[in-house]
Amino acid sequence: MLRYLVTLQAMDREGLVEQIAQAVSHHGGNWLDSELRHIDGIFAAILLLEVPSAQWDALIETLECLEGVALTYAKTKKVANKDIHLSYSLVAYDRPGLVHEISNKISALGINIEHMSTRYESASHSGIALFRAEFDLGLKDASHEDKLTEALYAIGDDVVLDKVTA
Repeated sequence: MLRYLVTLQAMDREGLVEQIAQAVSHHGGNWLDSELRHIDGIFAAILLLEVPSAQWDALIETLECLEGVALTYAKTKKVANKDIHLSYSLVAYDRPGLVHEISNKISALGINIEHMSTRYESASHSGIALFRAEFDLGLKDASHEDKLTEALYAIGDDVVLDKVTA
């Protein structure tokens, strides 16, 4: 079995996930992990698949034949990870450059962003534009946790940071 990370994009339509799942199943694949999103009428997916080597080319051909689907893929391998995993939720007033500030603070500490999800919303009580992010991090050194918290709060007085898991 080969492991591949597959990314797909298409105009969103009903039944698209089922078509992708059918193709993976038909070719003996195992759907291991995924992120599926609908943003401004576009469907985007990141899939980690395990597929018999003899079926890989046929699966790609089937996925490429789905109407309007653009895809990329890369062979992966299962890696033993010894990092400390932490999850956070951050809310701040929305402003240009906020993702850059957050990622810069995290990167400067040598911390890996393993997953990040962001969204724009309006505060229900005031209508103020808010930025909300949830992110999972891999730290090699537990002592960086306090430095991370300090760095993220330094972005501004409006930052609310919650540690979601330990």
